[in-house]
Amino acid sequence: MFRMMSLILLGATVSGCANPAFLDKLATSANPGSGQVGENLAPPKDAVTVEQFDTTTTAERAAAVATAKPTNKAIGVTIASLGNPAEPGFWLKTPLVQEPTRGHVSIGAGGKAVALELLPIDGPQSAGSRISLAAMRLLGVSLAALPELTVFTD
Repeated sequence: MFRMMSLILLGATVSGCANPAFLDKLATSANPGSGQVGENLAPPKDAVTVEQFDTTTTAERAAAVATAKPTNKAIGVTIASLGNPAEPGFWLKTPLVQEPTRGHVSIGAGGKAVALELLPIDGPQSAGSRISLAAMRLLGVSLAALPELTVFTD
């Protein structure tokens, strides 16, 4: 009986994650709060809301808001999807870099920008990227969106 209930719950969870309406509902869910936030702190095992998964502090979010500077080098444009929400911090996994480096991404010309860690993934440079939940929230886009991002190295 327990095994059957677990399979039903797992199926409902997986099917809900593929539903953009579910992701938007998740983004506006209430946060019961665990009281634990901080850099690279994993979310609680029972996390279900965006606020529970995003363990960054207000100070960390403020520090991550970036603007393009003339010395920054644009290395390309990528389409990004939401990465693993259980991986804390501000990061973009992208084939545009060959090694971890600091950088930032922006949406369009003069759009919002977020400072983050650029992490390499395998694939052609034209392949898509995955962005952290915390970074996606600061960019102000729906978690179900596929934003076009300009990627800069710092």
